[in-house]
Amino acid sequence: MIFSMTGYGKAENQVANNKKIVVEIRSLNSKSMDLNVRIASQLRSKELDIRTLIAQRLERGKIDLSIYYQDAVQGEDTATFAPINREAFAYYYKELTALQQELGWANNQDIVAAIMRMPDVTRVQDCGEICEEEWAVVLQTIEAAIVQFNAFRGQEGASLYQMFNNKLDAIAALLVEVEPYEQSRVEKIKTRIEANLEQLSATSQQTIDRNRLEQEMIYYIEKLDINEEKVRLINHLKYFRETMDGEGAGVGKKLGFIAQEMGREINTLGSKSNQSEMQIIVVKMKDILEQIKEQVLNVL
Repeated sequence: MIFSMTGYGKAENQVANNKKIVVEIRSLNSKSMDLNVRIASQLRSKELDIRTLIAQRLERGKIDLSIYYQDAVQGEDTATFAPINREAFAYYYKELTALQQELGWANNQDIVAAIMRMPDVTRVQDCGEICEEEWAVVLQTIEAAIVQFNAFRGQEGASLYQMFNNKLDAIAALLVEVEPYEQSRVEKIKTRIEANLEQLSATSQQTIDRNRLEQEMIYYIEKLDINEEKVRLINHLKYFRETMDGEGAGVGKKLGFIAQEMGREINTLGSKSNQSEMQIIVVKMKDILEQIKEQVLNVL
């Protein structure tokens, strides 16, 4: 079974009487792990542990992780907004007002603006190291979000799996359509060569080495033979399906390599096709293969 790199998961847990922890994970396709973390200040000391956990469990993708606290009653994000520290504001206001009187300042219009730039006035109070009980709840919430996230990836992967099978079936059907033209074109090549020879003068025809002519015709027809390309393309289609059904990391990269090999065989079919009907079929194959390659980028 394959998994998509596109995913979303969210989980939340109560950590105190008046607050809860919320974990959200989003991801898009990427060649490697590209992790962007936005966490509450209380968890800064645990950021490395969180990054390691996410990298181990999610493997690959452009991942955005958000961990924040919410008020359990009002649902406000306390990690997003920085409340005013009333005690610090009152202290600075008292000190600056006293200084104003001592220096004889005419007005105090700039006092509030100055206070708002003072340290600690708009900074969320750091609770320091979170206790082990709260950290255990945070880990539990992250795990729950990962479970939802992977379930989402699995659903998207199932859709990709069905789409890939449909596209592979379409390429296999087009390959069958090539066979009638493949048989008739050999006869057309022989007929065309014989017709060209008949246009030569009697003297020229007498000087032609018929044995050598037969050898050249066989060589020319063998160069246009596409049986090997057909066999290899069929094997690539089979291997693509087997890889989708396999387990383990890096399936998306393997599918990308197989799709490249499929493209080489289809291109060779096109280069050997000297009939417009066959070339039309090859163009259809290339179009389907491009759709496969585009979606392979989303496979984990």
